[in-house]
Formats: sequence, C-alpha cells, structure tokens
Amino acid sequence: MSNTVIRVENISKKYVLNHQQTGSGSYNSLRDSIAEGAKSLSKKLLKPSDKKTFNASREEFWALNDVSFEIKQGDRVGFLGRNGAGKSTLLKVLSRIVEPTKGRISIKGRIASLLEVGTGFHPELTGRENIFLNGAILGMSRSEIKRKFDEIVAFAEVEKFLDTPVKRYSSGMYVRLAFAVAAHLEPEILIVDEVLAVGDAQFQKKCLGKMQEVSTDGGRTVLFVSHNMDAIQRLCSQCVLLERGRLVAQGDTNNLVARYMSNNSTIQASPNQWIDVSQVTRRGTGEARFAAIQYSSLNEETMFQPYSNGILEFSLAIESKSSRSVGSIAVTIYDNLGTKLVNADSLVLGQSITLQNGQNIVKIKIEKLYLTPGIYVLGLWLADPLIGTVFDHIESAFEIEVINFQAKGIGIRPDADGLVMCDFELSQVN
Repeated sequence: MSNTVIRVENISKKYVLNHQQTGSGSYNSLRDSIAEGAKSLSKKLLKPSDKKTFNASREEFWALNDVSFEIKQGDRVGFLGRNGAGKSTLLKVLSRIVEPTKGRISIKGRIASLLEVGTGFHPELTGRENIFLNGAILGMSRSEIKRKFDEIVAFAEVEKFLDTPVKRYSSGMYVRLAFAVAAHLEPEILIVDEVLAVGDAQFQKKCLGKMQEVSTDGGRTVLFVSHNMDAIQRLCSQCVLLERGRLVAQGDTNNLVARYMSNNSTIQASPNQWIDVSQVTRRGTGEARFAAIQYSSLNEETMFQPYSNGILEFSLAIESKSSRSVGSIAVTIYDNLGTKLVNADSLVLGQSITLQNGQNIVKIKIEKLYLTPGIYVLGLWLADPLIGTVFDHIESAFEIEVINFQAKGIGIRPDADGLVMCDFELSQVN
C-alpha cells in the first residue's frame, strides 16, 4: 500500500489582474464596472464566438504553472522561493482555500493550516471558544478536544487571556495560540506558512521542536514555508524550490538551500564601490529602506577586498520617508547554505540612530572578520524593536568574497577546517 499522502498533478492557478486604462483621467466606479460586466456578458450571449478578444485593462497572471510532486507520510518538506514564487498560493491550494485553475490534487488525511495571522479564528470568540471551534472543524469530538486542551493552553502561554476575545490579542499571542491549536489537535498534515516570523525567537524554536516531534513520533506530515534558511535546515529533510510559479527542483535540503542562496543574488558587487540595492527582493513596511551599500577592508594592498582577521566597513545609504529613531540596524553574513555566521546589529550595542527625512548614510565597522576565505551572502536589517516594526529586511543582497591575506601573498587559501577563525597561542611546557 502506498504511503503517499499528497499527490499534486499538473496544478496551475490563474488570477485576472485589472488595470486602469492610462489617460482615462479617473478610476472606474462600481456602477461603471457593473455596467461594463453586463455589456460584456450580453455580447457573449448574443454573439457567441470561440475567438478570444483582447482587453488591455485585464491581464492573466499564473501564480502556479504546471506544478507536480508527491509527499510521503511523515515527511517534513520546506518550500523555498523568492517573494512571488508561488509558495503561499500553493499552500492555499493544498489547504483547499482556493481552487486550482487546472490540475488535480489527492490528499489523504485531515489538514491543519497556519497561513496568516488570524486564519481560522473568529475574532469575536474567546481563545477558549476558538480552540473548540477549530477542533470541531477538524472533525474532533468535544471529549477529544478536552483531552488536549491543557496542553494547548500551556504551549501557547495565554492562560490569563483565555476568556478574552481574540480580537484583543496581539499578533504574537494570536500566532502562539493558532500554532498550538494546529499542532496539538492531531491533524495528519500540518501546513505552516511564514506566520511564525511574528513570534519571538524562543517561541519559534519551540514551534520547530514541536513540528519535528509530531513528524518523528506521530508520523504526521509537515509542510513549512520560511525565509529563515536555518529553520528550514533544522526542520526539513527535503525541500521544494519554486521560481515564478514553476517547480524547478525537489530534493535534499542542503543542496536546494545552497542553490536557492546562490541564485537569490544577481547583483555583481565589488569592494569600495556603491552597489544599488533599491530593486532587490525584500520585505518590510518600506517607511525606511536601504538604497545602496559600499563595503571595504580599508586596505589598499588587498584592493579593499575583505580578508580573514581584517577590518570590514560598510557604508549604508538609507532612504527614510520621515524623521525616525531606529533601534536595530544590522549587517548579516550567511554562508551558501543560509547559516547566519555574523550579525553586526546595533541592538547588541544598545545604540539607536536617528534617520532624517530623505537620504542618510550610516556606517557599520567590523573590527575583526573571523571568517575563513570563501564566498558569503550579505543580508541587511532595519527595524524598530520597541514597536515591533520591520522597516526593511533584505535576506540576500549580494555575494562578497573573503580572501586570505598573508605576508607571503594574497589569495592563498589555507587548508583550514571550520567556518570561522580565532586568535590563539601555542606554547610548549616541557
């Protein structure tokens, strides 16, 4: 008997985008849209034709295009792809929230989905009532839900607010309770989108442990979307890579993460030159954002190229829509598997900066770069931790090369193990 729990065959999903006609001078009202729709329908009924007519104000957008794959029982599968690749659309199709335009899906077992903050909860009901509501939707009896109730509440850490309507919950409380419900009510398939990013680091770690537990011990299948490559690698045994709505690869997590990270940056970067990052894929409110970056080792002998145990200075051009205080500005360096190796964050120093309206230049200087020679990926972060707002987050801006600089020459790569270097001494005692 086959242990395949999800079979996706040639799935496609089309959306129709409406565009305002240029030069029309005004937007269509609801009355105009209804009249136009009625006119179009009458034309089709009175003069049916097989020929498709071109409409400049409407555009077809294929969020998914001919996607096929299979997932076995107990698999933990990560979904990789840039923003707009089709990850969230695919999970909505698998969760039966939206219908595919073409193709066929076969699913064995109950599905619990955590796709967006607030999904599946009624805002007017209390936390307690929503737990029972979600259990009923999953087909569980009241006695089954009662048996799991204490575990759910303890995991979510919302005991004090259990009889408060969830519309009064913070986004973090919402996600904690939603994940606890989804993970503990024993679905055969658990689908989790990027909502865990709302929770704090400790809770994210707790969620990853729970997903691993329900998969390993309970034999349940987990589908996970995240831009956190470290989380993907810790949880998932295999991944699916999507690009522009198409499945381009499925297989080993480490191999696909390395491929995703290497393909994610298309900018050619050179030291001591301003690099435009205004069009790079990012997330955040955009109220303040990175426009350009310059990096340098401040060493003419290496042509300003970063080198092991050397200085690395970043000049960050930031555009802000108003004057604001920023408590967390960071430069992050990842390896090609997405592991975070360096995180130079002003939050660690307890310092904040004040951005003026318009363009600002901020410098971050790493006094000693303890990285072995190799190719690394640069990420950028701009946020106000006091109000929990992320202004700009670029996970993969561009690649930089760290070289080995020694008295004998430049670019001689040592046979060193590990990812980082350290200062050490050698002495003989006898």
